[in-house]
Amino acid sequence: MERTTSYLLYSCDLPSVSCRSCRPFIDLPYIPNVTRRFICSRVRSSARYAILGAGFAGLSVAWHLLQHSSKESSMSIDIYDKSDLGGGASGVSGGLLHPYSPKGKLLWRGSESWKECLELLVAAERAVELSYSSWTSHDQSYSFDGPIILRRQSLYSTYLGILKPATAETKVEILKANAQNCLTSCSLELLDGQAATCLVPNLSVPLDFAIYMPFAMNIHPKRYLQALFLACKIFATEVSSSPRAVTEISLLKKHVNSLRELDGEYDAVIICLGAEAGKLPELSGNLPLRNCRGIIAELQLPTDLREYSNQSPSILSNAWLAFQGPRQVLMGSTWEWKSNNYSSHVTSEEAAEAINELLPKVSVVYPAIKKWGFVGARAGLRAMPPLTPLGSLPLLGCVAGDGNCQYWFVGGLGSRGLLYHGLLGKLMAQAVVSSDEALLPSELTSWKSKSIQN
Repeated sequence: MERTTSYLLYSCDLPSVSCRSCRPFIDLPYIPNVTRRFICSRVRSSARYAILGAGFAGLSVAWHLLQHSSKESSMSIDIYDKSDLGGGASGVSGGLLHPYSPKGKLLWRGSESWKECLELLVAAERAVELSYSSWTSHDQSYSFDGPIILRRQSLYSTYLGILKPATAETKVEILKANAQNCLTSCSLELLDGQAATCLVPNLSVPLDFAIYMPFAMNIHPKRYLQALFLACKIFATEVSSSPRAVTEISLLKKHVNSLRELDGEYDAVIICLGAEAGKLPELSGNLPLRNCRGIIAELQLPTDLREYSNQSPSILSNAWLAFQGPRQVLMGSTWEWKSNNYSSHVTSEEAAEAINELLPKVSVVYPAIKKWGFVGARAGLRAMPPLTPLGSLPLLGCVAGDGNCQYWFVGGLGSRGLLYHGLLGKLMAQAVVSSDEALLPSELTSWKSKSIQN
């Protein structure tokens, strides 16, 4: 595997005995052997980390922790997830990737988030390429049934990306103004109705105006997560130089009922469980998150109808269409607030209700969707963060007591987990290996003081 600067961001800094800037949040007992492990880590130049959750956030944290490994020290990472890779809301997401709000405004740290996400996609795609080589030819678990990125601009494609027809007059001028401040690497183009229908035949453009994001992408979430985990495995193998300096990463299909189950086992535990984090007794009732269940419908085009062009973009409106191929599309998503239904299974009644809710929203801009047939549906429970003056921002921070930075939290990514996971994983890894919460943006840790006050 060819190594580049972005792949080998080594650092010999390992967790210190105490956190230099960490306000206690949850009350965990003082554990002397944990302190001994921290001391031993520095003496032996080794570190053990546990990550709870194998979704976007968990895999990103794992990848970035590995970037702090070196050939002179050992690192061990255990990822715990009862449902395997992408078993939660991450694996159910539609996979539409861009750094903009519904009004076309660049999101909080949108440029950094976009860049970091693209770097993870590069790492994942390189791992897929290697999966067809001798490195993994002996292991059938590393096989991919299709591409990670389904629709993206390239040297060989003219269109693709994501198209957003305006459906409300009040938003047209806002979209036009925000488009002036777009990223060069993910530009926003202003189109009239005729230009938009050239991209998507049979498209309806009610206000003769649409925003086109040619470099936005449509990701296959589960394939991506499988590839990113494979990238972690390959990286760990390459950086391990001797039996005394081994870097390894493992996926454990095991449910952790309480943080106390891991007491004394690891130098740091990073909680990336999404909505499931609220089930941990140590965090229950302490997280300012709102659960929201979303249902996504899978539709298929009958064989007697003309295929949806492989050159045409996916579509954003009051609902969205993420095209998986010329005859397959995902339509989403519903928003069921205050739901406690963690199951990905969707009943026939729920599916019918979802279709009745989503189809009218989508058919306003793409009437031909009514000709597509229902194939199935799946659901995911999102953990939505509170609204702040900067928007709906994720939650990060150290959540351990007794001045011990052993337990960390990454959550509240909501419906923007794919965009934010790269940057958040990088920030969290830096804070964990330094045992310094002050390295995290204050706007992402301010929730802790409010929760303590309440």
